[in-house]
Amino acid sequence: TENVWSALQRRSGQVNAVDEHSEETDLVEDEGDDEEEGLVEDTNASDSGTEDDTDDDSLGPDVTSHPDADTTIIFVTGEEFPANEIVKFLVGFTNKGTQDFVVQSLEASFRYPQDYQFYIQNFTALPLSIVVQPQRQASFEYSFIPAQPMAGRPFGLVILLNYQDGEGTAFQTAIYNQTVTITEREEGLDGETMFMYVFLCGLGLLLLFGIHQVLESRKRKRAPAKVETGTGGMKDVDISWIPQETLNAMNKTSPKVSPRKRTKRAAGTDQ
Repeated sequence: TENVWSALQRRSGQVNAVDEHSEETDLVEDEGDDEEEGLVEDTNASDSGTEDDTDDDSLGPDVTSHPDADTTIIFVTGEEFPANEIVKFLVGFTNKGTQDFVVQSLEASFRYPQDYQFYIQNFTALPLSIVVQPQRQASFEYSFIPAQPMAGRPFGLVILLNYQDGEGTAFQTAIYNQTVTITEREEGLDGETMFMYVFLCGLGLLLLFGIHQVLESRKRKRAPAKVETGTGGMKDVDISWIPQETLNAMNKTSPKVSPRKRTKRAAGTDQ
């Protein structure tokens, strides 16, 4: 009986040991599963935090505006933004409240489209220090030149207006906060422009040739020949100084003798 009882105790001890070992194994497995779940949850939490940070960065600058201040913007040079050319715009400010506003400055900058906190090109701020009384309006002009290397790519254009109220509290209004594309001007000549230049050059040469021909034809025209009239008579000649005897001798006309008669007379005289 003792031997049987001792055998049963040994067997029960082995069973308890096996059960304790299995329980410890289950606990270890459960702890491992909990740790894996914790790791998965932490990973998801970190991913969500990264997405939140990205969204916050893409929102752009944190600006606050006064409810009684109304702003408008008009681009004088159009909605295109050509590289290395002047872009001009007008900003209108309306004071709809009952206290004065002091417009401090106007500034503009190009930002990275995916992160408005990153500046690509920052332009010089325009100092104003203009007082706008209640129910009054004011307008301001600003211009800038996009850099040539920025051509052909999109950028975020941010235009900010800084002002203060009568109590000295600073406010800032984002007048323009959009993504724009910097364009590039085509400097090459197209076919129509080349044809126009060639046509104008040919027309100019033809006009010069016509003027030259007209001048040459005028030079070739001969002047009218001069006819010498000589002395038509003695009426226009002063002969008062000539003696009368000489005039009488000049007036006497001797008969004309032909050469034949002269030869005959000459032969008769010889005989």
